[in-house]
Amino acid sequence: MATVTRENVGLLTDKITVNIAKGDYLPSFEKALKNYGKQANIPGFRKGMVPAGLIKKMYGSSVFTDEVLRTVEKELTTYMSNEKLEIFAQPLPLPENDASQIDMGKPDDYSFAFEVGLKPAFNLTDLGQAKLTRYKVEVTPAMIDEEIERLRTRNGKMTEPEAVTGDENVLNLHFTETDADGQPLEGGIVKDNSLLVKYFNEASRPKWIGLKKGDSLTIQLSAALDEKEREWVLNDLGLPKDDPAAADKFFKAEITKVGLIEKAGLNEEFFKTAYPNKDLKTEEDLRNTIREEIQAGWDSQSGNQLQHTLYHELLEHTNIEFPESFLKRWLQTGGEKPKSQAEVEEEFPSFVNQLKWTLIVDKIVNENGIEVTAEDIRAFAKQQLLGYMGGQLGAGAEEQPWIADYVQRMMQDKKFVEDTVHRIQTEKVFGWAESKIHPTEKPVSLEEFRHMQEEHQHHHH
Repeated sequence: MATVTRENVGLLTDKITVNIAKGDYLPSFEKALKNYGKQANIPGFRKGMVPAGLIKKMYGSSVFTDEVLRTVEKELTTYMSNEKLEIFAQPLPLPENDASQIDMGKPDDYSFAFEVGLKPAFNLTDLGQAKLTRYKVEVTPAMIDEEIERLRTRNGKMTEPEAVTGDENVLNLHFTETDADGQPLEGGIVKDNSLLVKYFNEASRPKWIGLKKGDSLTIQLSAALDEKEREWVLNDLGLPKDDPAAADKFFKAEITKVGLIEKAGLNEEFFKTAYPNKDLKTEEDLRNTIREEIQAGWDSQSGNQLQHTLYHELLEHTNIEFPESFLKRWLQTGGEKPKSQAEVEEEFPSFVNQLKWTLIVDKIVNENGIEVTAEDIRAFAKQQLLGYMGGQLGAGAEEQPWIADYVQRMMQDKKFVEDTVHRIQTEKVFGWAESKIHPTEKPVSLEEFRHMQEEHQHHHH
């Protein structure tokens, strides 16, 4: 009769020894051997008619070892289940175990020992005591003006003036690669492109003013364009953006068309085009709507930043002990290929942080009954689709059959469901955490907020 014993051998580390007697594995060994006999295909014998002695001689030793180890594993699993052991990873076989002692010729009692790392009991940090700040970006009239101009341009009409008059003109250009004297290069790049005059640098822009369709300039990309715009143009011309030799190339740029967008007027027709689902009558209505949109966007980013802070608050101020020696041994031997001690030491801090966060999330989920339902996943799939459509669907569109079909398809996609469950669970965990805190709200300018975001990214990369 099998017996299992357990002793503590270190911090949150126990040794479990499984002792099995002959009677625990011999019956299953005999049964497994008979099954082999029924299935074996051996030349000269009909299937199922191979003599038992030959089967034992051919397969007995490996089947015997398999059955002994299977019995040990079954007893270990049953014991851990009955004792409700919460462990990390899998039990690690100890070096003292010797599978070579298993001998079919001399069936015996066997003993195998394993080490397990136990999950610790711990208390979450008290989030109610945390000194946290929720930043509120102040939406300025200039921010609203900029968005109105963008919308007026996007919803404007393209006109074709005779000559270039300013930075907002659109130039349809025919690029031909030349030498420094403007002579076309044999086999050089030839490409059409479209650029705003303001994409050229300040020194180059005046050269375009007054030019008409059919006129041309010879330009050197590095001299005519600043870095960001030069990268766009190099990319369009099929040239590497980080190659100085490419940036120093010369091109004849011939104007094939001069365009100018006549911005939409601030009238009800424009309001309806820009915001078809809202009943905007006045410029004040438009400004209020844009203010709310901009505010919601920055509030969302501020919420993300608060979540980052909460993550660090929970991770850095919740004290959890770990069975470090066990976990390092598991890291070294538990993967597909063994790691060196140096590799383990390098990986261990981030590995423990991930483990710690997993334990914290599990505790919050289990103690607060947080669950992700099929309805949550369906709603997320639907919202994601509507997001892709950019809100272009009219009223009642959510109930259309093709949307229901899409959602149903996504519900069959295992990876989508797993990713969505993780995402929604994370949102609910942070929702719970945010309900526990009392942050101070602090108004900040957009520049200050962006600076904080850059500082945060720099600190964590």
